[in-house]
Amino acid sequence: MFRGANAINLDTKGRLAIPTRYRQSLLDDCNGQLVCTVDNQQSCLLLYPLPEWEEIELKLIKLSSMIPAERRMQRLLLGHAAEGEMDKSGRILIPTPLRHHAKLSKEVMLVGQLNKFEIWDAETWAQQIEDDIDTERKGEFELTERLQDFSL
Repeated sequence: MFRGANAINLDTKGRLAIPTRYRQSLLDDCNGQLVCTVDNQQSCLLLYPLPEWEEIELKLIKLSSMIPAERRMQRLLLGHAAEGEMDKSGRILIPTPLRHHAKLSKEVMLVGQLNKFEIWDAETWAQQIEDDIDTERKGEFELTERLQDFSL
């Protein structure tokens, strides 16, 4: 399970160092094999351990290539999916097209989302959090059925 937000610097080759606390778990669960793709709703990337990504692929294969919205989802997620493997230093290369999509600069945020990570440009992440908190305070959001039963 991946939790929390970690500030990380991309190196000059576009590699991101996975925080030490996650490395052994990723080696145990997926041999350090990860898949990175675009987020179709936000200006960030999604980084999945390979077994989690394979679950996404099973869902995507069930979509119809004849229905434009479903085909678009397949095209976005599969077309941008890049497999990578953690190196001995716990780094993974984020391909240039994906870095451009998320407008990643040197400073990025690796945000745990339980079964995956989001990768954000640090400034974009700060603005997103500010916007999310502002939306919550103003109550300007749809309270879904699941959220109605959610409490802390």
